[in-house]
This record gives sequence, C-alpha cells and structure tokens, in this order.
Amino acid sequence: MDTAELPAARPVAPARRAAALRRAARELGLVAALFLTYKAARVAGADRGSTAVGNGEWIWRVERLFHLPNEAAFQRPVLSHELLVHLANGYYAYVHFPATVICLIWLYVRHPVRYLWTRRMLAGLTAAALALHFLVPLAPPRLTALTGMVDTGSRYGPAVYGPPDTDALSNQYAAMPSLHVGWALAVAAALITVTGGRLRWLWLAHPLATLLVVVTTGNHYWLDGIVAAVLLAVVCLVLRRPRTGDQGTHPPTRRPGGWPRQRVRAPRAQPGHPPRRADAGDVVRTP
Repeated sequence: MDTAELPAARPVAPARRAAALRRAARELGLVAALFLTYKAARVAGADRGSTAVGNGEWIWRVERLFHLPNEAAFQRPVLSHELLVHLANGYYAYVHFPATVICLIWLYVRHPVRYLWTRRMLAGLTAAALALHFLVPLAPPRLTALTGMVDTGSRYGPAVYGPPDTDALSNQYAAMPSLHVGWALAVAAALITVTGGRLRWLWLAHPLATLLVVVTTGNHYWLDGIVAAVLLAVVCLVLRRPRTGDQGTHPPTRRPGGWPRQRVRAPRAQPGHPPRRADAGDVVRTP
C-alpha cells in the first residue's frame, strides 16, 4: 500500500492549548477575586461588636421561641470527646474552601456548562450573603455569652480566628448566613446534577456534616444555615438553568458563519431497498 495515500495526522494546534490555558487562568482569577472580595467585605464591617452581640442574643431567643434544638445542649456531648472536637475544628478549618475549589476544577474539566452555572450560583449566593453581613452584623454563639457555648477552636485547636478585637483578617461578626453551609449546599447540588444513580444523593453528606460542624464549634446558629439554604434556593430560581443536553464535556460553540453541526441518524431504507448510509450532509442546525 502506498503510504502517500494515508491521511496526514493533524497536529494539536498550539493556539488551542494556549486558548485553553488562558480560559483556565481567567476562571481561576475570577474565583480568586470572588474570594478576596468576600474577605475584604467581611473585614469592612468588623467594627460593630456590640450590635452584633445584641443581634446574636435576639437570634438565640427566636430559636427558642420556635423550639429549634439548643446549640449548647448539642455541643456539650461532643466536648466530652476531645478527638471529636479536633475533627470538627479540622473540618471547619480545612474542608470548606478546598472542597469548593476541587469541585469547581472538576466541573470545569468534565462539565464546563455546569461549571458556569455553579460559579454563578456561588457568586450570587456570596453577594447576597455579604449584603446581609453588612446590614445585620451577628455575633456567633461562641462570642455571645447568653448561649453558654465554648469556642472550641481557641480552646482545643486548630483555630481559624484570633481574638475578635485584634483579628484584622476576618469579620467574626458575620455569622448569618453561614457561607460554610451555603457553599457546601451549592457543591452538593452541582455534583448531584452531574452524577447518576441513587448514590449521588450521598453528596448531601457534605452540607449535613458542615451544618453539624459549624454548630458544634460554636461558629453558627441553626438559623444561619437555614437562611443560607433559603438564599441559595432564591439564587437558583433567578439563574437560568442549563438545558438537559448541556451536560457534555464539550459545550456547543458557534462556528464562524453558523451554528455547529450535529450528526443525525440516517433515514430508514424503504422495504426492498438496501440500507442507506449517513453521510456528511446528514446534519441539522441547532438554534
């Protein structure tokens, strides 16, 4: 066989790799900017301690009025097992942000369209939370004497926050809503939509564990998690959901001069005639 008749291999275009790297760098920059904006906005409202403590006492009384579980009573059994306290503190300190980043990276690589929807969902939730943090400063249970709760981070470690009066890196009076719970719910929702089978519902273990951890460590009230879930639901209703067919690894892109072509099944042959093969002309245009 004449090797000259073989089609030449098409090399991977360096421009395509460069474009992919630029897109990845841009997305990484957007996520980093979102996180830095979140931190900066939290610090901007960190000087209203007395108001925040008063609001914390009010939230505590409202929870008792609605017969929500007592956070202090929930924390006390955990305090008798130092290993559990260390695990809860470690989960609070080291799982929240890395888990979100890993989820976003995986979605970006495997499900780009769902990644965009998840990124917008996180951005909308964070923006709504920052507005509420600024309008309603709220001290967490560990900083509200009325609750009688222990600051497990400072007592047992690892600690995320320093003393609130000297902590210049975070606003500790921004308990409501809990973005730990909100981001965990967003991650679980995104992963449930791109995985199949009944086991996909196990992703809900992440937000459930996060809710238990933030309450056990004295960083949030039950209502902080409830409000985060409500805000996330509102954001999801506002966002336009991806279409059912947008779950593939490579989302459709518009070609110069028209929409991408999609193969369709060749028409069935009439009885008594040989089957017809599909050719390059058997395409449809997507609107």
